[in-house]
Amino acid sequence: MRPLDGVTVVALEQAVAAPFATRQLADLGARVIKVERPEVGDFARGYDETVRGLSSHFVWLNRSKESVALDIKDAGDRALLDALVERADIVIQNLAPGAVGRLGLDAATLRARRPELIHISISGYGSGGPYEQKKAYDLLVQCEAGLVSVTGTEQTPSKAGISVADIAAGMYAYTGALTALLQRGRTGEGATIEVSMLEALAEWMSFPMYYATYGGSDPKRTGASHAAIAPYGPVRVAGGERVFLGIQNEREWTRFCADVLGDAALAGDPRFVTNTLRSTHRDELTTAIESVTTALSAEELVDRLDEAQIANARLRTARGLAEHPQLAARDRWREVGSPVGPLRALLPPATFVGAEPAAMTDIPGVGEHTAAIRAELSRSADSPGDTRRIP
Repeated sequence: MRPLDGVTVVALEQAVAAPFATRQLADLGARVIKVERPEVGDFARGYDETVRGLSSHFVWLNRSKESVALDIKDAGDRALLDALVERADIVIQNLAPGAVGRLGLDAATLRARRPELIHISISGYGSGGPYEQKKAYDLLVQCEAGLVSVTGTEQTPSKAGISVADIAAGMYAYTGALTALLQRGRTGEGATIEVSMLEALAEWMSFPMYYATYGGSDPKRTGASHAAIAPYGPVRVAGGERVFLGIQNEREWTRFCADVLGDAALAGDPRFVTNTLRSTHRDELTTAIESVTTALSAEELVDRLDEAQIANARLRTARGLAEHPQLAARDRWREVGSPVGPLRALLPPATFVGAEPAAMTDIPGVGEHTAAIRAELSRSADSPGDTRRIP
């Protein structure tokens, strides 16, 4: 058995945040029924067509789910949705603010009938407050959370290259769901959970927030270098390539100077004897390091760093990640079905050693399972042994 076998999730979801949460529940064996608009489906299906005609976001977020296409204004479709919700263990939604309330699918309404239900809502800014009705897209929340102010170069503030606000909210919805299932197993009570993108990302911004609040100034944007640790970031090597390295403590700094740079005396230079001083004299530090590294190839520097046990990395592209030798060596790739044929997919990061492998089944077409689920519910309603869960 997988950990969530027998758990049914009804997902009123779109875009990234909620689909990321529910796909992880599906990986653990939950039955995730994704409610989509007829014909067009989740609007993330239209973000691009780069995966053999499918959206890269949708392929990433929606394997192992069943899709039902419903027009909620249609009485028959609404009855089907109500029947699904009645049998669900978890309802998760990230519709526009107020939408589930207008539909009678909010937590207060549903849990009044079924206290054991776990109801999870993801929004941009949370219920209440002046931002409750404000539209929230990932970039905009990154701005409101201060992430853009600390990302990029000194001249150019930049957003993160992935949908980090959505992902943060999705992760907290996922862990909230697992926590609520554990609680329900002990008490029989469900839960009402609210996750806002702003608050999720604010949690991840706590280091720069503390730094600014108690240090008196915001962290400077330092490109690919660390704002408060040095050396931590890229150094140039021969041919103009860059190798990235990270020094975490004074022992490593001393070893780096002696074994990598061949200049043990540099560790005692008054400008560089503490991390705070190295950060203050960052430009001079970089000059001293690169006076050695620019005479080395990337391979030579990486070999020296590895020998000295100094953390380091080569800069890879997204395509380079797809070809990463470590992922291949650990057999992390699988194939899943889709409307356009088999596609590569990574195993979930949390590996249950010796247990049933993650459920990695097909990426659904819009409404692919509507007829089957309608028939299933019809059979269930006709059965004298009808139970709350869909079998």
